[in-house]
Amino acid sequence: MSNTQVLMPQMGESIAEGTIVTWLKSPGDRVEKDEPLFEISTDKVDAEIPAPASGYLLETLFGPGETVEVNKVVAYIGAEKGGAAPAPAAAPSAPTPAAAPAHLEALLAPSAPSAASVEDLRRQRSSPLVRKMAQEHGVDIRQLEGTGVSGRVTKADLQSYLDKPKAAPAAVAPAASHAKPSLNGDKFKYHAAAGDRLEPFTPMRTSIAEHMVISRDTSVHVTTVFEIDMTRVVKLRAKHKPEYATRGVNLTYMPFIMKAVVEGLRSHPILNSSIVDNQVAYKNQINLGMAVALDWGLLVPVIKHADELSLLGMSRQISDLAERARTKKLKPDEVSEGTFTVTNPGVFGSLFGTPIINQPQVAILGVGTLTKRPVVTEDDAIAIRHMMYLALSFDHRVIDGATADRFMAQIKAFLQDFPEGLL
Repeated sequence: MSNTQVLMPQMGESIAEGTIVTWLKSPGDRVEKDEPLFEISTDKVDAEIPAPASGYLLETLFGPGETVEVNKVVAYIGAEKGGAAPAPAAAPSAPTPAAAPAHLEALLAPSAPSAASVEDLRRQRSSPLVRKMAQEHGVDIRQLEGTGVSGRVTKADLQSYLDKPKAAPAAVAPAASHAKPSLNGDKFKYHAAAGDRLEPFTPMRTSIAEHMVISRDTSVHVTTVFEIDMTRVVKLRAKHKPEYATRGVNLTYMPFIMKAVVEGLRSHPILNSSIVDNQVAYKNQINLGMAVALDWGLLVPVIKHADELSLLGMSRQISDLAERARTKKLKPDEVSEGTFTVTNPGVFGSLFGTPIINQPQVAILGVGTLTKRPVVTEDDAIAIRHMMYLALSFDHRVIDGATADRFMAQIKAFLQDFPEGLL
């Protein structure tokens, strides 16, 4: 029986490559069909890849940390154990020991060619397909002017450049460096000390870092904070939680907040938009991203058509997406096409924060922790209430402060008088 090829899967229409994070099996191990075989990381999602057949893992062709084009063979599975399969590809060398601080310093000190401006990072965050085309044609993508979101180079930009007649070459320019750009620029030099440990960025951390730098430089971030009396929501949740449990759903506070956000976006569609070429693109769909903190980074799965969901449906979606994010079962289309994002640092005790906008969106809502404290009521009495801060970061290029505050005021009113009929 012939061996079965294990391919780097196509994890989305725009995904051209994936980085192997780790092999879950070693050569010689028995594997069953659909059993997780290895983990990959792409621009959009981390995922466990199942074995395409049962048998024995004969050979792995790429090690952890290596980036492989889609549909390329990464391993072989055979019906019988043993044989003449070569040894697995060597993994990247371990981090430099902390006992050699001078060597660490040399590794970590950024050099001029590897330093990158924010403009460079923008262009390098173009789609994998565009980056692949540029590499095939020997084009330094950092030298092109992008017309895409946040200045990214699009396929049309690259094709237009390739179609232009080329002038006779002048002096030969130095070859472009293929090293990863340094995210801390060239202003800071690390001085290693005994006991320090050098740990490279994971693909996900690199993606997060680049995206945050681009977003901070692209949008004019302003944050407004509102205090919300969640006492009614707390009572409604306590009342209906047993009923939801019989349907297999754990009723949390997030569905209530998401429903309030949906109502706010319906009334203020400018917060459900993007900026495209000095125009405002109002989104027809309300797709709510929800930031999920993981041990190895951050993912933002998206609740599609959130305005069409009941509170029960919203609860199911939140629970399902969060669980599959933690177990690396998300699909690429489940972390794309978001139009507004909600992040919840309150689960860790944060009162409120100033979250960075998830590009190309124009706003993000941060949820603070829920606490009981004494509050002066409208009739000048002192009562114990369940209070929460909500912080909205918005792009001041397109959203005025008054609009942002009206949006937040509507969310506040909706939560403080939440309609029980929605449950």
